[in-house]
Amino acid sequence: MNQLAILSTAYLAPIQYFSKLKNYEKCIIEHHEHFQKQTYRSRCDIYSPNGPLTLSIPLVKRNHRQAVKDIRISYDHDWQKLHWRSLESCYRCSPFFEYYEDDFLPFYTDKKFEFLIDLNESLNLEIFKLLKLKPNYSFSSEYHETYTDADDLRNIISPKESLNKDPLFTATTYIQVFGSKHGFLPNLSIVDLLFNQGSESLATL
Repeated sequence: MNQLAILSTAYLAPIQYFSKLKNYEKCIIEHHEHFQKQTYRSRCDIYSPNGPLTLSIPLVKRNHRQAVKDIRISYDHDWQKLHWRSLESCYRCSPFFEYYEDDFLPFYTDKKFEFLIDLNESLNLEIFKLLKLKPNYSFSSEYHETYTDADDLRNIISPKESLNKDPLFTATTYIQVFGSKHGFLPNLSIVDLLFNQGSESLATL
C-alpha cells in the first residue's frame, strides 16, 4: 500500500471510496481523465425494497473524449426530484434518515450545479462533515495514465469490478433496512451507511 491514492470523482460514492479517503495519508481526485459512462462518476447504488437500485445523473451530450472536469449536468428532466423520492422511499424507515434528511434535501430542491465535479465535491464536503472525517486530498492538475508512486484506484472502485480486485478493502456488515428480505448488500453508496449507522459510520469505514 502506497501513502497516496488516486480516485475518480464520484456521486454519493460507495463505502469503499470513503474508506480510501479515511485510510490513505493523501488522495488525489482525478479531474482530467476522459469521462467514463456507467461508473460511480455519475451514479450511485442504494438499497430499495426490491434490492439494489441505481441512481444516475443525466448529462449534457458530449464527445467521447471529454475531460470529466468539463462534463455538464442536464436538467431537461427533473432527476433531482426522482433521486430524492428514491432516497426517501428507500430510507425513510432507516434509523437515521430523519436525522440527516435536512442535510441532503437542499441538493435535490434548492441547489443546481452546472458541472458534475462541483456537485460531487459539494456532496463530499457535506458527507465529510456528517462523518466527522477530515481527509487529506487535492485535485489533479493534469492527466497521468499511470502512477508509480501511488495506488491508482480510478478504475478499481467501479460497479464493473469485483471487490476482490481491491485486496485492501473488506466490506463490514451492518444492519440494512431490507437486509432481512434480500440479505446484506456490500459497498453501496455512503448514504446507505449513514442512514443505517449514523454516528457509527466512521468506525465502519
